[in-house]
Amino acid sequence: MLKRITLSLLLLIGALSQAKPAMSQALLPYTLPLDEAGLQADGESLARDAAQLAQFQQYDEALARAQLAAQLLPSDPDILTLLGSLYLQASEPQPAQAIEALSRAKNLQPDNALVMFALGSAYFSQEQYDQAAKSIEAGLSIDPENPGALFDLGNAYYKLERYDQAIAQYEKAVSSDASFWPATNNIGLVKYEAGDVDGAIAMWQEALEMAESEETEPQLAIAVAQYSHGTQTISSSNMAIVALERDPRYADIDFLKENLWGDQLILDTQKFFSTPPLQELLAQL
Repeated sequence: MLKRITLSLLLLIGALSQAKPAMSQALLPYTLPLDEAGLQADGESLARDAAQLAQFQQYDEALARAQLAAQLLPSDPDILTLLGSLYLQASEPQPAQAIEALSRAKNLQPDNALVMFALGSAYFSQEQYDQAAKSIEAGLSIDPENPGALFDLGNAYYKLERYDQAIAQYEKAVSSDASFWPATNNIGLVKYEAGDVDGAIAMWQEALEMAESEETEPQLAIAVAQYSHGTQTISSSNMAIVALERDPRYADIDFLKENLWGDQLILDTQKFFSTPPLQELLAQL
């Protein structure tokens, strides 16, 4: 439940202590002085609540609290950074508001790498890939070993078709975190768009080994690549069916595009999905 904020707008009404017969009576309002310490405490409490809710992926509730916290403490860069990030994670993302909040945080705290990384994510969601790359690069100049930021920079370079640079950033991400299989997976995406099908399949297989679990994305990508290039068509269909039954979201072409599947891989996936075994499965999902 939201904590009620009762400060800052209270008006106390006082009356004249004694009315005189020949004069009209008047009400003299005055404003209660603000309790700065109370405002600080309330804002920080709301921010803590927002961060805790975000940990449980209750992003809309977290956003409401972060908005109130930012109203109480509009010059707190940490709260503005939290607010900007939640604008991106809400059920209805608001990237323009995220950029505005994060830009304010950056002005207040220009040496905070996390602000730069979050701002890069906001620009990326707006398809402003050049701005995204510049912001993440600025953050990495402060915190050069952050695997998530290295991965995000690789994604920005990928969308800018700077493929060699994208692969280099993904490799740095894996060097910083040996279990970071999404970076290896995305090297496969880059290689596929560059026409290196065998190299792409090798990367997706490596991503599966790194994950130490069944992951739908690399498994489906391998199936598509094998089918589209005339190898293991039956086993490819079976592999795709298992993957899609595990996570039906990957049957949605728009979802694949959101996950940075390139034009060639999307085209081959659509052809693969039109085959009878996949058509039968897709009709049931």
